[in-house]
Amino acid sequence: MRFNHLSIPLLYTTSLALGCTPSPSDENSASSDEASALHDEMFQDGLDKIRANGIVAVHGEVLDGDRRILARSGTAQRDDEQPVDFDSYFRMGSNTKTFVSVVVLQLVGEGALTLDDPVDQWLPGVVSGNGNDGKRITIRQLLQHTSGLYNYSGEVEEGDPDPQPNLDVLRSAEDYLEHRLDQATAEELVALALEHEPRFAPGARWSYSNTNYVLAGMIIQRVTGNHWRSEVEARIIEPLGLDHTFEPGDEPELPSPHATAYQQFKPGEPLVDVTIANHTWADAAGSLVTTTADLARFWRALSDGSLLQPEQMSELRETLPAPDLDPIAPGAGYGLGIMWIPTSCGGGYWSHGGDTLGYSTRNAVNDDGSRVAVLSLSTAHADEEVAFATIKDSFQLLDQIMCAD
Repeated sequence: MRFNHLSIPLLYTTSLALGCTPSPSDENSASSDEASALHDEMFQDGLDKIRANGIVAVHGEVLDGDRRILARSGTAQRDDEQPVDFDSYFRMGSNTKTFVSVVVLQLVGEGALTLDDPVDQWLPGVVSGNGNDGKRITIRQLLQHTSGLYNYSGEVEEGDPDPQPNLDVLRSAEDYLEHRLDQATAEELVALALEHEPRFAPGARWSYSNTNYVLAGMIIQRVTGNHWRSEVEARIIEPLGLDHTFEPGDEPELPSPHATAYQQFKPGEPLVDVTIANHTWADAAGSLVTTTADLARFWRALSDGSLLQPEQMSELRETLPAPDLDPIAPGAGYGLGIMWIPTSCGGGYWSHGGDTLGYSTRNAVNDDGSRVAVLSLSTAHADEEVAFATIKDSFQLLDQIMCAD
């Protein structure tokens, strides 16, 4: 398994001469005791280590009880001295799936549908051809990535470790520049997947596919009469006051402030500014924009029971082994749009990463939401060793945060 973005699925201590910033512990979250100071230092050191892999900027925050810790490393743009802003907008990528899953589970709690409804019940005839059959795939299998449906955005073929991007905007720097403003509909994305046979029979095993969540978004619209983005806004964004989280539609630019997104399309090639891009190709699988503050608030609300009834929360957290994730998170499990990651100190945390053009999102939350961590990285490398080191360092930092006394 390669760790390219297409297949996945701080407190400052160094010299200002290197483009670093003053410690946010001084500016934003002064420590009240020695234990807190050590926690801040660990957070800063971890972000600096991530940035050392060639990441232009990484920033994040931790909610620890009533305490908020902000941290950052690097600059908003290459060859610039302006630090990345703590309130920077970024594309959360596949963390969007958790929002979509919550909406589906709320609808289940309201009796509007069941997790065992076949896809064809709500989208008759949509999933068909080349061995694909929506009568045999359930909504639960969509949310848990056990449908077997081909991943429209990039698939790892049997016996081939290299992801095969299916979208022009993802293939190369030249294709990105030519196709970055292209629009795509959900129906077109699903049709792209259905050009291929399923990878396995529904329910046979686990394999990550963005196609599953595009279909989940279509089902939300069929059940409610509203686009999935409208349901996310009404059910999650507005009640939680997530004023900086939104679905951009076909708007290719991000609001300010934001860190420039950089993508390396092939090993050895230069980084390309990919900040401006139409993300309709990500749809319900990964198109939401947010900030670390909003995303941390979402994860806390999800874990403390503010968004789901107990029965639906139990369904959300009912995990299956996800062996494809073992190289980066051994023993990880996947629920309904949520991951369970074991920790080095015993137990584990809930999470869902996100990788899209130039941005990576990493997060962690404990069972009751009392501790949450969110990281945003502004650079994606194609070099396998660099990408793996970045992911490893990110997971190690989250592990340290969740295990800290």
